[in-house]
Amino acid sequence: MLDRIAAVMVKEVRQLARDRLTFGMIVGIPLMQMLLFGYAINFDLRGLRAAVVDEAGTSLSRAWIADLEASGVVEFLPPSPGVDDLRRRIDAGEVSVGVFVPPDFERRVLDRTRAPAQLLVDGGEPMVDVVARSLASVPLPRRDGAYGRPVPTLEVRTEYNPERRTAVQIVPALIGVILNMTMVIFTAAAIVRERERGNLELLITTPVRSGELMAGKLLPYVFIGLLQTSLVLAVGSLLFDVPVNGSLLDLYLAALLFIAATLTLGLVISTLARTQFQAFQLAFFTMLPSILLSGFMFPFDGMPPAAQWIAQVLPLTHFVELARGIVLRGAPLADLGGPAAKLVVFLVIALAIATLRFRKRLD
Repeated sequence: MLDRIAAVMVKEVRQLARDRLTFGMIVGIPLMQMLLFGYAINFDLRGLRAAVVDEAGTSLSRAWIADLEASGVVEFLPPSPGVDDLRRRIDAGEVSVGVFVPPDFERRVLDRTRAPAQLLVDGGEPMVDVVARSLASVPLPRRDGAYGRPVPTLEVRTEYNPERRTAVQIVPALIGVILNMTMVIFTAAAIVRERERGNLELLITTPVRSGELMAGKLLPYVFIGLLQTSLVLAVGSLLFDVPVNGSLLDLYLAALLFIAATLTLGLVISTLARTQFQAFQLAFFTMLPSILLSGFMFPFDGMPPAAQWIAQVLPLTHFVELARGIVLRGAPLADLGGPAAKLVVFLVIALAIATLRFRKRLD
């Protein structure tokens, strides 16, 4: 009996060794998880994108702003000329933290009866609010012994999520996570299944062109993706009281662009996989970094530069920014041109790769 078990085991090992894709996944998935959780995921947030409006313009205010940046919690981008521009930049997702220094900053510090400055924090980003509040403990620079005491409690305004509810942060991004999972898997598995059944070979003998075949296979999933978007929005509004502050049309346009990008990614995977099992493996291989590096669970600003570079290649990163911008901040799609343009670039490149490989497989 043991000999027969050993023979079957040896046969299975040899079969795995011949399947280079599966063998690569056996090694690659644990390595990827170790790198993501050990290196890319960082709970000690540093370098949050911030902008300042310094209406005081004194040496004390400038020294205090320099101390804020020296703390490492924030990294100041070019200053804003006024509060309206600061809010616009937060709405557009350019910065996560805004610092407003009023004209009477020094007097407020001296009398210690009012908050000397105000922090505007994007409450739609996970963990950003908690980290930004640590800026209130940054002391003022000393001057004649009078300014060495800690700064009085700053006025912290949590924009877009004043109650700091987790559901408000999660639900808009969850649209992208669900679409990313279902669209990639459905498309990759559907194309490979047709190939396994021999249906693709039958279609070659018909007048249907490769582009028409791809469009016909993908269009049903576009409607499924839009239906899933509506379902998440409805459940989020009814059960978790998450309103859509922006335009529904803008949100659906962003979702449509993201659906097209993820379907194209699934199509690329289908040209690499020979079986449905391999298609699921490759889809999972792309999903894990997408969820962990997209800003869905962990703030993008807290990631190391290498992880941020990888995240920029993932379509989910840009849709999360679009969804939170439209749903939470009420930003129009025109103000979110950066992430939208990156999705378009991903779509064009992935579509070109998929088309070339798909034609090659058909030939």
